[in-house]
Amino acid sequence: MPAAVELVLASVRRPGSKAPLDVHLRGGVVAGISPAGTLAHKARPLRTVDCDGRFIIPGLWDEHVHFTQWALHANRLDLAPATSAREAAAAVGRFIAADPAGADGTGPGHPVTAVGVGFRDALWPDTPTLAMLDAAAGERPAALISHDLHCVWVNTAAARRYELRVDGSGLLREEPAFLLTRELGRLPDAVVDGWVSQAAREAAARGVVGVVDFEMTWNRDPWLRRMTAGFDSLRVEAGVYPADLERAAAEGLRTGREVPGGNGLLRTGPLKVLIDGSLNTRTAYCVDPYPFGGHGLLTVPVDELRALLRRARDTGFVPAVHAIGDAANRVALDAFGHAGIGGRIEHAQFVRREDFARFAALGVVASVQPVHALDDRDAADANWSGRTDRAFPLRSLLDAGAALALGSDAPVAPLDPWAAVSAATTRSSFDGRDPWQPQEAITREQALAASTRGRGTVRVGSPADLVLLGADPLAVPDSGLAAMPVAATLVGGQFTYDAGWAALQAG
Repeated sequence: MPAAVELVLASVRRPGSKAPLDVHLRGGVVAGISPAGTLAHKARPLRTVDCDGRFIIPGLWDEHVHFTQWALHANRLDLAPATSAREAAAAVGRFIAADPAGADGTGPGHPVTAVGVGFRDALWPDTPTLAMLDAAAGERPAALISHDLHCVWVNTAAARRYELRVDGSGLLREEPAFLLTRELGRLPDAVVDGWVSQAAREAAARGVVGVVDFEMTWNRDPWLRRMTAGFDSLRVEAGVYPADLERAAAEGLRTGREVPGGNGLLRTGPLKVLIDGSLNTRTAYCVDPYPFGGHGLLTVPVDELRALLRRARDTGFVPAVHAIGDAANRVALDAFGHAGIGGRIEHAQFVRREDFARFAALGVVASVQPVHALDDRDAADANWSGRTDRAFPLRSLLDAGAALALGSDAPVAPLDPWAAVSAATTRSSFDGRDPWQPQEAITREQALAASTRGRGTVRVGSPADLVLLGADPLAVPDSGLAAMPVAATLVGGQFTYDAGWAALQAG
């Protein structure tokens, strides 16, 4: 990105304080913090932005996204409102009737696949079937991706086009679903990159300065392409999957290392390893059986997981292990201990009480998505009945000494850190229902620290990745926290978002 402008953010306040401050930015870092007005006496005039008492916090990170999928999601049929399989199929039918071949189709013989996203079948009163989707979509290929990305519902035309083997349900789960989802994302680079840029601008407008991107692909090259073309809205840490670990190691990639050509914005992220499924597909690996039977799926054998973590240790990669069920979390923690390496557990949605303290003891960060607790409360109560006092256990993990990192898992939940902060601190959607398992709520200070890589507050020497807010995040009512007004966002001292006033002054 361009060299950062030296400037002063004048008359800002820290959350919880009335005292106005001037914050001096130089070389992409916070060079000084002084009482308001004192920097005006510097011998050399500095470019100044009058922030008029707005509140300043460190820039927000979303620690777990699938960024391309999130960008695609906004341009596909939204099935989240569907309350049954028949309702979802009917929505597909209406979508196809409005555009039989698809906007990019080349004629009746080559219709574009109709792609829907966001369905939640765990609590549907009926069951998806191949015949049901065939009746709705006809000869137009249709593929519907579940909200958690672990399941795709297809019709016969889609199965034929993509050479899929499906049974009477038309459902693909886990790896076959992931493979098809990647295939559905094979659109022209210019189209996808345009959508990605728009999604990044929208994230910056919510105060996001960086993301850890776990897109299921060789992720370095798409981001290099985008940054070469001028992308500069966010910092990106691009994750690596086991299939690409040796390639990444051979090319000198290491977790946290800057990627040449990324304009200072691109670094290599963690090694992502998925070892179980999800709650809504009832494939999360659990100690106790589900009501319908079975314990879910352990998708990576224990010996293979331990070998992967040892290889990560030896090649400079921080492991990020997807573990949702309590049995999967136990397996993951055992593997970290065996390999003698710290890292992250992604999700940690259901954890045995005896395992809480092991996160801190092993140096394992709990990378969690608080909005999932509210979206999945009914599925959790149905499938983990009598045990949800340890589901999405944010407070218990913190009290046991674990570090938290907040994210969204977009597109599973919206890429909006204020939604995550609200969910983490209130355990409520403000939809008329009581807060869910409120004993697991954390404080706003803790949630902000977990959203800012532990920084919590702006200090001298910190990166000039900053957010200016129109309200005090420690004082707004609970019901207004998710709608926190963001006035401006800066990355490395450069404005990536403002409401029109700041950039004009900084001109």
